[in-house]
Amino acid sequence: MQTSTSEANDSESLQEKSLWISLSNISGIGSKTFLQLLNAFGNPSNIYAASYKQLIEVVSEKIASEIHQVVDQDAIKDTLHWLTQTNNHLVTLADTNYPQALLEIADPPVLLYAKGNLALLNQPSLAIVGSRNASVQGEKNAEAFAQGLCGYGLCIISGLALGIDGAAHRGALKANGATIAVVGTGLDIVYPAQHRDLAHQIVERGLIISEFALGTPSKPQNFPRRNRIISGLSLGCLVVEANLQSGSQITARLSAEQGREVFAIPGSIHSPMSKGCHQLIKQGAKLVDSLQDIVEELNLHALTSTPPQPEGQVLTHNNPLMQIMGYEQVSLEHLVQLSGLTVSEVSSMLMLLELEGRITSLAGGLYQKIV
Repeated sequence: MQTSTSEANDSESLQEKSLWISLSNISGIGSKTFLQLLNAFGNPSNIYAASYKQLIEVVSEKIASEIHQVVDQDAIKDTLHWLTQTNNHLVTLADTNYPQALLEIADPPVLLYAKGNLALLNQPSLAIVGSRNASVQGEKNAEAFAQGLCGYGLCIISGLALGIDGAAHRGALKANGATIAVVGTGLDIVYPAQHRDLAHQIVERGLIISEFALGTPSKPQNFPRRNRIISGLSLGCLVVEANLQSGSQITARLSAEQGREVFAIPGSIHSPMSKGCHQLIKQGAKLVDSLQDIVEELNLHALTSTPPQPEGQVLTHNNPLMQIMGYEQVSLEHLVQLSGLTVSEVSSMLMLLELEGRITSLAGGLYQKIV
């Protein structure tokens, strides 16, 4: 039976990807060593065709020997089978849809396993990161900033962790916007397990990516490595809450080293979760207390020709709450009664209006329009 051209191309593509996978599975070949091999030989086919003598001019004798050994075909078959399933992808440095932003960093991942919408890899993005042990207010801030920034056409990137990360993803989804989760495990594992439902929502409406092979468990050393991808994909990084020794500090440092903008939200001088943000501000991060600080710094008006209006929110001056409030102090409960909206809807709108600098919150749970 004659094989169709598309079937032949698919087979060739899978065969090509199998070589990338097998090389990445060799112990000792990380992204830097892989890049050295690619620079020397051009592609995985040429790497496997190279002689031992040629290989040891680029890598150690141990790695050269392992390249010529028989690889574990079962692991490759499992990954190739995974790739046949809906929404599963493997993006290599040779692919046209490899994110251009990652090509600008010093140590780009050679492979990206992905689930979801690949087009988001090249959409303008902002990272929102922070503490796993975030305060209630910190999570509200992360969610609100994510909602507002989605309205300006940004994709929100974070790490799917508990606390600020999860809130940022939820804010983007709530705005019907785009979000990418960069994880430190194989994509057949959801970590933390509490975010299983959130991960499924992101796959349906966004993208989850990892440079780690299927089956890779959660290991402490994986997360600093994934942070360079979070920062590398983004125009900038917003740190919402962080202590002095947090992974968010690593992401912020990587952002600065990669030439990205760093933003930080200040907090109480008595809160350990504010100390990391205050340190970043001392080191030159832009202090952020409203959405407009980020909008102006990144010139986000240039990304969208229409005023931002994420689903379920009204961010322009015809916001019904702005009309109801007048200039008197008013409580959330009173706004719920006057507007006919739910407590959740009014709370979300108030948070976004406060981030825009159009209202202020007062003692006793009251709010007031700013003249």
